[in-house]
Amino acid sequence: MMDSAYTDDRRAKRNVAVLVGAQAIIGAQMPMIFAIGGLAGSMLAPNPCLATLPISVIVFSSMTTAPWLSPLMQQNGRRFGFMLGAFSGMVGAMISALGLYMGNFYLFLVGAYFTGIYMSAQGFYRFAATDTASDAFKPKAISYVMAGGLAAAIVGPQMNKVMMNALVVPFLGSYLSVIVLNLIGMVLFMALDLPKGSKNAPTSATEMVARTRKEMLRDPNIIVAIIVGMVSYALMNLVMTSTPLAVVGCGFGASDANDIVSAHVLAMYIPSFFTGHLIARFGVKSIMTLGLFILACAGAAALAGVELSEAGQPSLVSFYAGLILLGIGWNFGFIGATSMLAMAHKPHERGVVQGMNDMIVFGCVTIASLASGGLMNCSGGSPIEGWTAVNLAMLPFLALAGGALIWLTMRPQTND
Repeated sequence: MMDSAYTDDRRAKRNVAVLVGAQAIIGAQMPMIFAIGGLAGSMLAPNPCLATLPISVIVFSSMTTAPWLSPLMQQNGRRFGFMLGAFSGMVGAMISALGLYMGNFYLFLVGAYFTGIYMSAQGFYRFAATDTASDAFKPKAISYVMAGGLAAAIVGPQMNKVMMNALVVPFLGSYLSVIVLNLIGMVLFMALDLPKGSKNAPTSATEMVARTRKEMLRDPNIIVAIIVGMVSYALMNLVMTSTPLAVVGCGFGASDANDIVSAHVLAMYIPSFFTGHLIARFGVKSIMTLGLFILACAGAAALAGVELSEAGQPSLVSFYAGLILLGIGWNFGFIGATSMLAMAHKPHERGVVQGMNDMIVFGCVTIASLASGGLMNCSGGSPIEGWTAVNLAMLPFLALAGGALIWLTMRPQTND
């Protein structure tokens, strides 16, 4: 049984407010870095196929951080983990800025690794929202925290527009701005009121039975939640990482790429104001299915833009359409998967389950990020062919996630 801390949603709502602020302010660094990371990489990399490697290093770092950061937060508290993440983000921005100033690609990659530690910590904001929430409030709490990314979607790319060329070295101003954002975040986290692992201790003999990782992965709801979250995030990253390169490669400006990324991130987070309510009304499986369908529509829109273009290259409209649909599909798929996972484990299991989930999810996102640069720059002889290859690569993964949801739906409900 849950103690009173989990049934009093006043405490949960206070924490959600802090996490929304963190997502909005400190979270603005991620759309900034994802918009310019590939462009900065192409400027520094010794080989154009390595242009998106800085983004891949960020995601790889996030993957390898999650397995130790989640148990660390269960032992020492979320506040400690989030402060550590913000500090790492500040250090990463400093090193990246130094790499840009010195024109050193490898130093730039080191900075990207520290940024990935921040990204891993940010990924746990959504889980932290449920730590003191009742079961009824959990999907809404996750949704509200994700909605905080709406402000980040506006602030980040627009800050990039002002700062990326503010100094002699391109993009240096953006990374200096990221340092300030992380400092603000470290102050904001002081207002969190979340329990440590000891306060999440099981209260009955039944709850005290700890499942192994293998047993957890045999839980149908856990494995399907991981698969859908993995596919939703990996495909979003696959396409978004290549987008600035595709936009600039098709003859448009870096400012256009920032606007498209901004529209995409807005589409990622605006639905969060009602995603939790939709989950409560229609069920988590239905919303996850809708998310996968919209992701498929995003790929179709991008490919149609190539096919219908009379000039032989996608128009800005097709980029906007594809990236907006990509954001909405990610929102429904990823928030749905997070909600399903949050309901599939006991409080004292969260350190292991959430760390395992994010390790698997961001492991696949790392592969997608690496593949994105290779597909975009090394598939065929033009940006058009690379952009086509990126979007076609979505198909098998959508089939995997769709098949997993069908399997879960067809299982006897009494076994869930």
